[in-house]
Amino acid sequence: MTYLFDPLPPVLAKTSDGHDYPVRRVFCIGRNYADHAKEMGVEVDREAPFYFTKWAETVIPSGSVMAYPPSTANFHYEAELVVAIGKGGRAIAAADALDHVYGYATGLDMTRRDLQLEARAKGRPWDAGKNVEESSPLGLIHPIAETGPLNEGTIRLTVNGEVKQEADLAELIHPVADLIAFLSNAYRLEPGDLIYTGTPAGVGAVVPGDKIVISVAGLSDTVVTVGLPAGA
Repeated sequence: MTYLFDPLPPVLAKTSDGHDYPVRRVFCIGRNYADHAKEMGVEVDREAPFYFTKWAETVIPSGSVMAYPPSTANFHYEAELVVAIGKGGRAIAAADALDHVYGYATGLDMTRRDLQLEARAKGRPWDAGKNVEESSPLGLIHPIAETGPLNEGTIRLTVNGEVKQEADLAELIHPVADLIAFLSNAYRLEPGDLIYTGTPAGVGAVVPGDKIVISVAGLSDTVVTVGLPAGA
């Protein structure tokens, strides 16, 4: 058998214990901090999480220079706690959910906010605003055996050293175990799946040259620099 063209290599995220973690899918949870939902002018759905998906190819490592994407003049940062699934399952009970977690990382869900809001106003999917090349920077994944469950602790984002977002993981409306239980009822979760768990209030725009740092207590920082538009 021959391929018509060479397939892309797998996206590999780094772990703190020296392994490569093959990324399979990216699930992103929206409206999971009440103050962020309020700043976006929407109601919080406490009955069920709100989510969207992104390509694995959007994941880039900490230390990257992230190209400013085309078709936007309003490119926003969103700091996130990221959960890496290590054991597959369907219809996982919340009480058993953490048994399926390989580990945690810091991350970013970068957003073409103008395109997202335009789509939202028209009742259309958010793909153009969210599913963007290099839009899911990810730090080192720390095994849960190293960190324990992360149910509380500070999450913070700075731009050029200035704090823009700061909250506590305890403020998550839908905690990690509930997110895993919810998603596993819609899909069979598999090793390699990443769950970006939502962002606190304080989102805002960046421009080329800005340095973004995301920190979560007990995890390695994610650090990225906003670069020039591709081809510039």
